[in-house]
Amino acid sequence: MKNFFKWILRQPALVVSVAVFLTVLSALVVTTRMRMETNLDEYMPKDHPAFVFSDEADERFMIRDAILIAVEHPDSIYNTETLAKIMRLEEDLIAFDEIEEADIRSLHTAENILGTEDGLDVTPFYTDAPGDAASVGLIRQAVRSNEMVRGRLVSSDEKTMLVIVDLADGTFSRDLYDRVLALTASYEGPEILHVAGRPIVEGTMAILGPRDMARLGPLVILVIALALMFMLKSIKRAAIALSVVLFSTLWTFALMVGLGVPVYTVTIMIPVMLIALGVAYGIHLYNQIDFYVRDHPDAGREDVARNVIDVIWNPVFFAGLTTMAGFVSLTTSQVYPVKFFGLFAAFGVLAALLLTMLLIPAGIMLFGTGAPKKKAAAFAKYPNTAIAGDSVEASSSGGVVPNHGFGAKFADSIIAHPVPVIMLSILVVALSLFGVTKVWINSSFLDNFEKTSDIARTDAFMNARFGGTSTLNVILDADETDAFKDPALLNLLAEVQKGALAVDQVGDAVSIADYLKRMNKVMHEDRAEFDTIPESSDMVAQFLLLYEMSGDPDNLWKVVDSEYRGANLMVQMKSDDSQTIGRVVAYFDSFEDRFAERGVRIRYAGSGYKSLVFSGLIMNGQISSLGLSLLIVFLLVAFMFRSFKFGLIGTIPVAIAIAVNFGLMGLLNLPLTTSTALISSIAVGMGVDYAIHFIDRYRERLKELGASAVATGAAADAVSSESAATDAARFAMSHTGRAVFLNTAIVIAGFLVLLFSVFPPNRQVGILVSLNMLVAFIATVTIMFLVLRKSYVSVAKEL
Repeated sequence: MKNFFKWILRQPALVVSVAVFLTVLSALVVTTRMRMETNLDEYMPKDHPAFVFSDEADERFMIRDAILIAVEHPDSIYNTETLAKIMRLEEDLIAFDEIEEADIRSLHTAENILGTEDGLDVTPFYTDAPGDAASVGLIRQAVRSNEMVRGRLVSSDEKTMLVIVDLADGTFSRDLYDRVLALTASYEGPEILHVAGRPIVEGTMAILGPRDMARLGPLVILVIALALMFMLKSIKRAAIALSVVLFSTLWTFALMVGLGVPVYTVTIMIPVMLIALGVAYGIHLYNQIDFYVRDHPDAGREDVARNVIDVIWNPVFFAGLTTMAGFVSLTTSQVYPVKFFGLFAAFGVLAALLLTMLLIPAGIMLFGTGAPKKKAAAFAKYPNTAIAGDSVEASSSGGVVPNHGFGAKFADSIIAHPVPVIMLSILVVALSLFGVTKVWINSSFLDNFEKTSDIARTDAFMNARFGGTSTLNVILDADETDAFKDPALLNLLAEVQKGALAVDQVGDAVSIADYLKRMNKVMHEDRAEFDTIPESSDMVAQFLLLYEMSGDPDNLWKVVDSEYRGANLMVQMKSDDSQTIGRVVAYFDSFEDRFAERGVRIRYAGSGYKSLVFSGLIMNGQISSLGLSLLIVFLLVAFMFRSFKFGLIGTIPVAIAIAVNFGLMGLLNLPLTTSTALISSIAVGMGVDYAIHFIDRYRERLKELGASAVATGAAADAVSSESAATDAARFAMSHTGRAVFLNTAIVIAGFLVLLFSVFPPNRQVGILVSLNMLVAFIATVTIMFLVLRKSYVSVAKEL
């Protein structure tokens, strides 16, 4: 590969032209074909057993995600104008091609189950807009006396009414989202209309996602450009390094879009990540260029380019491979956004690596080294220093190493105080491991938004007035037909349903038991003592038959199937986070044995349960990807240096960084999400880069100092052997420490741009990745530095 890069040096203009052409082509593909995916169902594997069953249950019980429209009046919704307005709103909604009359549930369309002399009567609360206060009063009284509607479609303070619009799969779109919001806005005054529900949450994410990417992209470019200017002291160098990451980012998105893969909320971070990580390779190349120009001030452009390829290719190549390994490990996840993030981030790193090795040498050939004049003059004045102005001392091999530079002084300080470094490292790791035990998983869609955002405030408004905007469907399947006509089983169902209301964040629950209790009550003159399940199977069957004849059977089939072998208990929750859903599932699981005694099996369905399973997939994917990435990184480092010992030493910084990352998440109660699940792989892939460059310089320096003599020296030579190890360690710290520090600083600067994301999880990623990089850097130049130096004899034997 080195020979290819050297050969291509003869055609620098061609290299630049081809790179620019591919980038322009990529930009055209991205701008014309990119799309955002926010449907949670598209995040998960279709063949997962839990999702297969949930989809089947959705069909059996007509389970649909719904748009929730809350009509709030400042005084009371019980007035002629508001009740008429709700009817007009429904008519306009039905005019949309995606919505049918049967999809809408409201006070106007809801069924009022009443007992009459002739039997059971099921009628709407009103069919025409009431024309006077007396008619409004009758409607109000009917609602107050009907526990199936009171508090469910009309709030307890009677100021808010709910209109529920069920959407069939595949009918929601950005266009429908816009039309619904525009329609509801047109109906405001004096009423306020609040719109919520999972489709609205997904639609809002689809709008904010591209906006977020459009804002963060230019911002990270600006931050990295300023950082490069400050670090490289050259507009020319900064422009070339920045071009590398911009080109690789566009190539990555073009490949993703070209393969038909949509943009997910987590892939929004790819531009920020690639721009921040990609410049690292350029920094190491320019660092080596400066060292070479220092020692060879008269070297020609081609000599400089060839040297940087010879010296830097191996460590940069393996650093790139380890970063790619961290991302590729994410492809083991069953969560599509995580899988695709890993795949395309790995491609982006590869593109950045290759472009670095092509464009920077080409830039040298076309424009020169780009070294600032002040630095070049300093190198000429101090030709033997790693950093201009350092004094030097002779090494055991007759070469020179920095004596008073910051890197050398820092190395001396660490060598002189190993015990505090080791003890502090142990303390940090121990505290982190304690925090790891407190890590929890969350797949909440609403937690992607600020608590002060419109969508979050609307959701909170509805949760405060109704049962909850999140739903879990508890599916009960019996062995026998007509099982759910058995009063004993129905009483158990009613008992479990009532108990669920005591679970934290559960606001309401609806089942076949509600229908039967209502029918039993109204058939006994609305007496409260008959608000129970009918006493006999025959009476249950009779009531159900009367309802089927008088009402809309479709409403009944949402809570029980036509054979009465299966039932759907709909639980409304005021939160969609995984802890809440997990508590509710655990509550129902506690009744598994009692239902099993009656031949009934408990399972779950709906978007709420899918979210919970989604959380499990995140955790399983995290464990598998983390283990795989650590293994691959260990093997790559061991292969690069032909030493398992170097492989183990190289994983020390990333192991500490990962422990600190998860420990801090646990201690700060930050959940593991689809976004934060990416951090460990980024930490493994990027954090080990520092170790690779450091070990490479240490190893090469030992070779120069005659490492074989160190390994075989007699006791009398022990001092000189340790001196050689110290010499090599100080050289590595001075030579590579600066580049690694600059690398860390620019990566942190890039990722901190995520603090300006509108999505809180992305901001958490920015902070945690920055912390990971800082911890990996500190661990590299402290604890790994000490381990590397103390292992000099065994290390030397493997050179």
